[in-house]
Amino acid sequence: MDFTPTEEQRAAAELAAEIFGDLATHDRMNALDGATDAELWGALCRAGLVGAVEETGLLGLVLLLEEQGRRTAQVPLAATAAYGLLPVAAHGSPEQRERLLPVLATGAAVATGALPGRGRGRVRADAVGRLSGVLPVVPWLRDATHVLVPVHVSEAAGWRPWLVETAGPGAVREPVETTAPWSAGRLTLADTPAEALGTGPEAYEDVLGCARTAFAGLQAGVCAGSLARAVGHVSTREQFGRPLATHQGVMLRAADAYMDTEAIRVTAYEAAWRRDAGLDARQHALTAAWWAAEAGRRVVHVGQHLHGGIGADLGHPVHRHFLWGRQLAAQFGGGAGLLEELGQSLTGSGCS
Repeated sequence: MDFTPTEEQRAAAELAAEIFGDLATHDRMNALDGATDAELWGALCRAGLVGAVEETGLLGLVLLLEEQGRRTAQVPLAATAAYGLLPVAAHGSPEQRERLLPVLATGAAVATGALPGRGRGRVRADAVGRLSGVLPVVPWLRDATHVLVPVHVSEAAGWRPWLVETAGPGAVREPVETTAPWSAGRLTLADTPAEALGTGPEAYEDVLGCARTAFAGLQAGVCAGSLARAVGHVSTREQFGRPLATHQGVMLRAADAYMDTEAIRVTAYEAAWRRDAGLDARQHALTAAWWAAEAGRRVVHVGQHLHGGIGADLGHPVHRHFLWGRQLAAQFGGGAGLLEELGQSLTGSGCS
């Protein structure tokens, strides 16, 4: 395995870091009051970073999402890439790729999905491809033009991804407030026209693995940003005449958080690299998701704790990392469920 970024991946990550650094400032994030940053999203699309994901692959996306997570920038990059660009590029028909990839790359269309989370608000499809059902919480739904919906066909056939237009007949969106400001919503479908993506269950498994890996990369950035803020704080804040960072208890907690953050990052890199290389990455994506859910929660708690009382200030930057880390942990469905699925995969017993 070689996780060394290519020249293109490194250049994209550096440009993303510059754009996020310029626009995703603390004052701007507070002023958004939970809304998506349309100006920042437009800047990323105009710079070609969203469309570049098709070329730089899942590992390239993970690198971009790390930079987003460091700033907790409110744009639907992970959702559009993991539920739109990468699945359509890999599993779409020639007509679907020609129609969807350009508008997703330019930001004219925004994708999201109801994966991961098997069994959450199941949706059924009729014989002509119309969907009915309820998806209780879909991230970035209020911005989305397209939603990738998991449909359980049968025990034998498994799950299949279907693409729904949010402006289509029978599709109703309602706003839902979540821990992090992700413009989430509840999607109700009633005989809504949809189009299948891919022809077999392997498309669903690939989408699920991509989503888990991408959001793990985002969590790695969130944790890195939280830890960086905590280290900066304890290095300058004094107690009993010396910086907090010199106290052994503080150093140990920061060291543990650093190791957790690195575990999330490395497992996400491995899962992304394997997928890009055409290797089986399902178990690796599950591993990355587990680390992101369990370790991610620990890291953002440490980041807030090391800030003392000011970490609970809703307007403080580290509190935003705390909210994002908690939301991402919930997005994965919890560590216990992921471990169960991983165990079933390793033993070949399957899962439903």
